[in-house]
Amino acid sequence: MAKEKDVRTNAMRMLDKANIPYRVNTYECDEFVDALHISDMLGQPYDNVLKTLVLTGKSGANYVFVIPIAKELDMKKAARAVGEKSVQMLPTRLLQATTGYIRGGCTSIGMKKQLTTVIDASAMAFDEVIISGGRIGSQIILSPADLLAVTRATAQDVLAISSSFCYTELL
Repeated sequence: MAKEKDVRTNAMRMLDKANIPYRVNTYECDEFVDALHISDMLGQPYDNVLKTLVLTGKSGANYVFVIPIAKELDMKKAARAVGEKSVQMLPTRLLQATTGYIRGGCTSIGMKKQLTTVIDASAMAFDEVIISGGRIGSQIILSPADLLAVTRATAQDVLAISSSFCYTELL
């Protein structure tokens, strides 16, 4: 009798080991599609679906930032949050070697090496957040407090302020 393949990712195994409750959501997708399209396809709100960004500091150290999918990271706030002079995005070609995950399946849980992680403070307002499950076609749903604990992250404001505003004419 053939042994069934374990469909859990490294992130899921890490959550199991830490006895952290979570749910898994799977969807059909064979290649990278941005998180906004996936959320639209699944009918999920943008605010509590989080993306994982990996950046490199001026020192050469790598950092993880977890932010809402429709928002942008403020690079100056990000650098301050990790005590760097400046940060920049890790080149995509280095993502798998650095984290163990591919683009579209990268999550802050269970990376090859524990990296300093910052979760945007806005995530803490939700009962649950949705993050990548560690592979394309998989999501993990868990409490932001549990995400904070398992990644040993800090919660800080690292979002860019939106440049769009509503103008109303004064009468």
